[in-house]
Amino acid sequence: MDQIKNIVQSSINVKQEVLENENLLKTVQDCIDIIVTAFKNGNKVLFCGNGGSAADAQHLAAEFSGRFYTDRDALPAEALHCNTSYLTAVANDYSYDVIYSRLLKGIGNKGDVLVGLSTSGNSKNIYNAFVTAREKGMTTIAFTGASGGTMKELSDYLLNVPSNDTPRIQESHILLGHIICQLVEAEYFG
Repeated sequence: MDQIKNIVQSSINVKQEVLENENLLKTVQDCIDIIVTAFKNGNKVLFCGNGGSAADAQHLAAEFSGRFYTDRDALPAEALHCNTSYLTAVANDYSYDVIYSRLLKGIGNKGDVLVGLSTSGNSKNIYNAFVTAREKGMTTIAFTGASGGTMKELSDYLLNVPSNDTPRIQESHILLGHIICQLVEAEYFG
């Protein structure tokens, strides 16, 4: 029982640090504003991640393209890893490191937003996608752990959760992602 309580308390502690970090909260608001603007301008929001972060990327994309709280029109959002034929072909024929950057070259447009989730901030395939996004005039938002990793230098907006513990980082990523989805929906359709 104590171990369970300690894990819950650890999650609460990280979220408490997020709550007290005014710079991080301002960045969340900036992300809301940039995504609303992108949608209003007819652009899309694309998500990428690996493993659990891929699941979170897909989850957040679905909150926009499906619905969050309100019954409303779909918003143009997609997780880049959902086409397994593409993913396995490119990983096999080229490299796993280019699965996202190659796809962005085909479907990314100036004004689109790329959201990359990586607890370490060092995922090579997401880093490469951020390079391509910059080349195409897209806005980049990174969800990372404390350091921001290599993605930090290519992030227009960095949401670096103050932790080095992967599960606690991912728990805060989904919290921040839900906040963004809720407030974008409210502002866009409000």
